[in-house]
Order: sequence, then C-alpha cells, then structure tokens
Amino acid sequence: MSINCGIVGLPNVGKSTLFNAMTAAHVPAENYPFCTKDHNTGMVAMPDERLDRIAAIFKPERVVPTQIEFVDIAGLVEGAHKGEGLGNRFLSHVREMDAIAHVVRCFDAPDVPHAYANIDPIHDIEVINTELALADLEIITKRHEKLGHAAKGGDKAAKAELPVLEKLKIAIEAGKPARKAGLSEDETKVLDATGLITIKPVLYVLNVNESDVKSPSERVKTALAYAAKEGAPAMEICGSIEDELADLSDEEKRAFLDDLGLSEPGLPRLIHAAYKLLDLITFFTKDGPEVRAWTVKRGAKAPEAAGKIHTDFERGFIRAEVYPCEELFKSGSEHKVKEDGHLRIEGHDYVIKDGDIVHFRFNV
Repeated sequence: MSINCGIVGLPNVGKSTLFNAMTAAHVPAENYPFCTKDHNTGMVAMPDERLDRIAAIFKPERVVPTQIEFVDIAGLVEGAHKGEGLGNRFLSHVREMDAIAHVVRCFDAPDVPHAYANIDPIHDIEVINTELALADLEIITKRHEKLGHAAKGGDKAAKAELPVLEKLKIAIEAGKPARKAGLSEDETKVLDATGLITIKPVLYVLNVNESDVKSPSERVKTALAYAAKEGAPAMEICGSIEDELADLSDEEKRAFLDDLGLSEPGLPRLIHAAYKLLDLITFFTKDGPEVRAWTVKRGAKAPEAAGKIHTDFERGFIRAEVYPCEELFKSGSEHKVKEDGHLRIEGHDYVIKDGDIVHFRFNV
C-alpha cells in the first residue's frame, strides 16, 4: 500500500531540513527561496516497538517494517493558484498526496530569510490555506459549469455531483476547507476524481526554536490554538535539533536528548502523527523466514488486508487465522498462544484490528 504525505509550506520554513532528517536523503536545504524546485521523495520506516518484540520471539531472517512515503514539495507563495512562483507544479504535486504536513515557521534565524517582514505563523498558515482554497474553488467552479450542461441533458452522475459541488463552493467561499464542508462519506466518494486539495487531512508541524522545546513561546502557543480551533492536529518539532540528531550514533543521540531533557526525537512523533492522520492501522505476518508489518485503513476487512500482500490472497481468500500480538508477548511463543485458545479462525467479514498477527488461507 503506497501511502504518501506531502510536506508543504512557504519557502524557508524548514521543509527540506525536516525531510533530510527523516529520510537521510540529503536533498538541498539552502537558505533561499525555491531551493527545492521539484519534489523530493523518500520512504520512511514506521517505528513500531511491537514489530521488534515479534521479531525477538520468532527470530526471522528478515524483518520488514511498514513505510510511509514523504514528499518534500517546493515552497508556495501568494498567487500560486495563478501560477506565481512554482505554483502550478507545486499544486499538481500536492493533489497527488494522501495527506499534508503543513510546516509553519516559528523559529528565529537572522541568517535564514523569511518570505515576509515578520515571522507570523498565523499569517503564514493563512497564505498557504488561501492559495489551496482558491485553487480548489477554481476547479469547483469549472466543474460545476461543465456538469451543469450535462445535467440539463439528463446525465444522472452530473445531477448527483452538482449539489455536492454547490455545498463545497459555499464552504470554501466562507473560508472553510473542503474537509470541513460537512460532506457525507458518499458525497466525498463522488469527488474522488476532482483532485481537490483542501479535502485532504492536514497536520500542522510547527518548526520551533530549541528554547521552545521545553518552554513554548507565545508565538508557538498562538499557532497551536489556531490549529485547535480548526480542529486539525498540530505538533512542535525543532528542525535544527532533528538535523543534528540525524548524523549521530545511537549512543550520541541518547546523550544529546538527555542533555535537552527529551525522551525521544521529534521525528518518530511526526511519523506516527502522519500515520494517525491517515487513519491507518498495522497488522503483522510471519511467513517462513520473514516477519513483516502491513498497513491498512482502519475498518478494513480480512480479504482486503490479504490483498495488501498479494491480489491472489484477496481473490482466493478462505479464512484468516488471527491472534493479537499482545497474546504472543504474554505467552512467549505461537505454540502457547494456540494452546491457550487465543488463535481465532475468522472469515470474510472480520475487521482487522491494530496489532493483529494474521496468517491468511487462500485458494486460487
């Protein structure tokens, strides 16, 4: 399952620095606008202590974590929806994303120029949000006009979509993103082909000063309050700390974090936050010499989960042999899990749970 999260924001807010730290890709991260002229892509392993514990019990030859693709996208400027800066290219990349990590500058750095005279997180957030909303409004308006003609000709699909577009237009003109337009699940599915940006889930990533890690400034508190009012998740991360940690050994990282009074780096929290934003869960398989983590949407049924491994598994699904990973941790072996009666046989309607260890039976 290819899951991706686009890293967006104004120029020089620290997008590429965070991307480098997460992926060790070492893309350019210089202090001038449009240093990132195209999108950079990197796969990031999902930190999961459960996978390590499962591997310690089974002792497989290979351990494969689940991954999220992060995409560092060129900085946005005012007028992007009209093609300013790298607007058209930027917007096309954002439309391809499953979710958006919106990086907001809250740090001070005289040697890193800012797009505006003052560092004002709320202003910067609203610049990005306005550009994305205007881009969506243009799509909605054009599509509404096109479908209006089709609906008059009796096109049933057009008649079904028009009221949804009208609801979206009202919401966006009132300053709300499409995801806050109150659409039902069926109405949202109608829009799958439209490429709307503001319908995607958003996580605000506040790139803060090192001093803000222990004691957030008023600037950071204001940005957090803005996100809370919007109903969007937000988190603080210090890009300069994460960039420095990326080049340290495990022992050096621990000492550095202890010195800062931190229990863990910010990047694992960011990866988990992106995972949660997409409403994903993890299940595990043990197949021969390999233990592996897999990703599915919450609510996925067993055949769909089987299909993540191979389409034949879904097509020829017979049953799933399932038990929670916690039972393996308690018992210490799969044999004991079975002996204690914790392994269940589940059919087509079984909804996969986060942390399930599954063996699929199929026939094609």
